[in-house]
Amino acid sequence: MVPWQEIYSDIPLLKNNDYGSVAATDLASLKSFLDAIHIRNCLVRPYQEISGYPLVEARELLPSFENAMQEYSELPGFSLVAFARPLEYFSEIFQFDKLHSITDSGDGSRCPLENQVADQNLRALCGRLPKKMQDKLRYAHRGMDVTLLDNYETLLPYLLEMDRAQVLALDKDKLFHLAGVFASFPSDIDSELKRFGIKIGKFVYGDHEMYERNRMFVYQYLMELYGFPIVSERRTSSALFARKLHKMGENFLLRVLGQSDRTITTYVSNGENRRFPTVEKIALVAVGKDQEEAFSTIDRKGFFLDKDRRVVIIRVVYRQHRYNPDNLRQDRALSVAAQEILHPRTGEILSGLNIIKDETDMFLRLNDIVRGEYYGKIVYKRSEIVENTDTDEKRLKFLYTWLNKHNRRMIGNNDKFYHEVSKVLTGYLNDVRKKDSFDSARELHQEVCGRFSYIQQARRVRALQDLTRRTHKGKRITYRKMIGLAVKVLGDLQFELGNYFPELAEMAIRCAETILCDKYLERRYLSPPDCELTESGREIKMNYGRLVSILDSVKAICKRRARSDADKAGEAVSA
Repeated sequence: MVPWQEIYSDIPLLKNNDYGSVAATDLASLKSFLDAIHIRNCLVRPYQEISGYPLVEARELLPSFENAMQEYSELPGFSLVAFARPLEYFSEIFQFDKLHSITDSGDGSRCPLENQVADQNLRALCGRLPKKMQDKLRYAHRGMDVTLLDNYETLLPYLLEMDRAQVLALDKDKLFHLAGVFASFPSDIDSELKRFGIKIGKFVYGDHEMYERNRMFVYQYLMELYGFPIVSERRTSSALFARKLHKMGENFLLRVLGQSDRTITTYVSNGENRRFPTVEKIALVAVGKDQEEAFSTIDRKGFFLDKDRRVVIIRVVYRQHRYNPDNLRQDRALSVAAQEILHPRTGEILSGLNIIKDETDMFLRLNDIVRGEYYGKIVYKRSEIVENTDTDEKRLKFLYTWLNKHNRRMIGNNDKFYHEVSKVLTGYLNDVRKKDSFDSARELHQEVCGRFSYIQQARRVRALQDLTRRTHKGKRITYRKMIGLAVKVLGDLQFELGNYFPELAEMAIRCAETILCDKYLERRYLSPPDCELTESGREIKMNYGRLVSILDSVKAICKRRARSDADKAGEAVSA
């Protein structure tokens, strides 16, 4: 195991100016410095000093993010914002206590006024600390310039005791310094949520029922876009403040560590023409026992923090997605763009390994769940912590959470993976030997079956979406094959509409109509008489008619279900 004191010990920590001090002049160099300090003191040190440190499970770094119900008060937590410019105190859009940098003459001497500024900075820090720590801070940092990055690491234990954020900015020498503490990030969640919902078409001014119906979707999508589930005020305000700063065109770095997620989340906006600030997370993760190839590579190159427990420092970079109402996976706001294992001493990057989204690992975990051999805990419906899988009720709750977590990957993954997963799920959910257990948890069993049915239908709709672009399994296809496959897929789907999901049915109808309205198809194969068509052309024309007939049948089923649902709603209101 690499001792925490030696983390990133083989890098110069940016000491490259004339006086051997930390000299961060841009966001990239500042980020490198903060990575070293925060990984060493806020992740590795607690891991080594606190018995039973809760490592982050790899699945927790995979969107969509789960809401961690447990708060680890003994672990560090903080938030921080850095601006690539000097601060303008009155003009800033948030509140904080300002600290003043001191110009160093180079020979270590100071005038009395500079000593007064240093004392004033120290008093400002003490005023925001618990009383028991104030004397300790005064003794340890008397006479020091606490704004210098050289002193940031020794100051960090005190900064971690503050509830609010740290502020860094450029000084007049264009070097980053600690420019403020006890910052409050503005979080106008109500206005931001409503603006975003209206923008993506989920809200309409004055439509209260539509707002109630779609509010949680919009809320979850907006938060996931910035790397979080719906969580604590610290992380919510950090995400929304990053959104606000990026909209204003600021060049900034914003970082937050939650005591429940044990993960350093960083937003960076450095002037690139991007729709969103970049999002990345750093955490301590154990490499899965089934990932022997990855284990061998990490071990051979010396990237383990703790080989005995298979622990590595991992950084995950995410890609944000604009909301697309025509995409089957509408709720996908974020996906994994890169995974990087960080060398504990040098900070070097080992890429190309799939630690957090390995399909084999997902499949083995699913097998463990249905066999009752999975030992861990999940948050069921954001309200109940479920530990282990020793009863069928717990297994069903684990499966419900697993399906919600991985539904996007099951909808989009290859056929081989899907069929393996489908075989396991079908075998468990339809096991007649468990009838009594499932009857006692009927509602829960139906919920899990419903989620699985949704995924099954969604895969068919996804195939239809691909056919609208005349592609199948990633390959370009002919019109003949497109129409033939459309008939088969929609024909199979109409017999599954006993489990009716309105949004999937509507998408399927739109996809079929898009295929039928193809101008070239109409001009080349439908308008000419049969005698002028080749055998292939006549087959296309025949399948076109079949597709129209099947589409009419699907529309009729949807109308009947809509009327039935409306009647049931009316009866419920009357009752």
